[in-house]
Amino acid sequence: MAAADSEATVALLELRQIFKTYGTGSRRFVALQDINMRVKAGEFVCLLGPSGCGKSTLLRMITGLNTATSGTVLYCGNPLTGINPHATIVFQSFALYPWLTVQENVEIALKALGVPPVERRSKAVKLIDTVGLDGFESAYPRELSGGMRQKTGFARAMAVEPQLLCLDEPFSALDVLSAEAIRGELMDLWLTKSIPTQAILMVTHNIEEAVLMADRIIVMDKDPGRIVSEMSVGLRHPRQRKDAAFQGIVDKVYAAVAGKTMPEAEELGHAPGQGRIRRLPRARLDALAGLLEKLAGEGGRADLYRLGAEVAMELDDFLPIVEAGELLGFLNVQEGDLQLTELGRAYADASVLGRKEMFAGRILRLPMISWIYETLQQDDNQRVNKDYFMDKLEPDFHDRTQSQLERAINWGRFAELFAFDDDTDELYLES
Repeated sequence: MAAADSEATVALLELRQIFKTYGTGSRRFVALQDINMRVKAGEFVCLLGPSGCGKSTLLRMITGLNTATSGTVLYCGNPLTGINPHATIVFQSFALYPWLTVQENVEIALKALGVPPVERRSKAVKLIDTVGLDGFESAYPRELSGGMRQKTGFARAMAVEPQLLCLDEPFSALDVLSAEAIRGELMDLWLTKSIPTQAILMVTHNIEEAVLMADRIIVMDKDPGRIVSEMSVGLRHPRQRKDAAFQGIVDKVYAAVAGKTMPEAEELGHAPGQGRIRRLPRARLDALAGLLEKLAGEGGRADLYRLGAEVAMELDDFLPIVEAGELLGFLNVQEGDLQLTELGRAYADASVLGRKEMFAGRILRLPMISWIYETLQQDDNQRVNKDYFMDKLEPDFHDRTQSQLERAINWGRFAELFAFDDDTDELYLES
């Protein structure tokens, strides 16, 4: 019992059986499912996963900006109610007040806490110096580079001396060089204990970034958002991207994020109203063809991490292409490797017209596509208003209904199965 109590005292944050749902009945959508996690003092933890898995929603729950449908958020062992006064969040979009100077943007957090003017000016100047913006106190956000604006955001967040610093993809809006520089500066502040923060929880979809910075990585998946894996990063700082140990961990995380190809019945999902419907991935079809051609050129098998690095694509752009290849039966994912199927090899070798025919045959296996196609076939004019499909899909996709239907139309157009008449707002069968 004493050991359990001792462990609880070092848990700065704990989430127990967190669920987040929207809507009710047939329109109920599960955004987060059974989330259990802990963050201890002294830890730098990364939440990693594809867009739509609920990473940012979790951060907002932890800081008190959002609430769970069920489950408990504990901070220092106490249930959290309302805004968390011991945590603060840095957003990817800088979120600075454009009419205030750098110093005024930093001071405003202290002003909200009732800190006297002289003390808050002194604190703000010290923090501005800490993040390397000394000399820019009187500059306005429009006069700063993206990196400098984000440094201002860090200074403002640290002004309230948070025990838990939450970062929501803080480097994604920056250019590569600025992001690299600020990552290094943040790690220096953290490792040298130059900031009062006891723990950092960062949301990212950049796997190398997570391995470069974190002590522990929590991997999430979507539909619904859930934790699928958790791993420690036992590398000393500073970490080197080219080290074999570093690349080995990155490869392991890639495998956890990509998962493995499921049996066909589970992979394809169901038609609307008949069970779990599979979301169509946001993948450019020309990029899918390029991926299959590259795999064919490498003998039909390649390491997922290495291939992603070679094509220089972010995780959120690369994984949907892989997912589309899986869905269509052109490739399989196993233990972090991509393996071309015979169908995938045939598609890579086919002519443009041959690819269209193959693509049409493959997407008609997808329950959502075949449902649209059969609905149009059954209509006397073989034309159906877009709103009919939107209403049927909305219970499954909610705010993503529009983008999912547009994706289905684009796939149907490429296969020359069905198209969309913008003048009448109708889907119709290709002749």
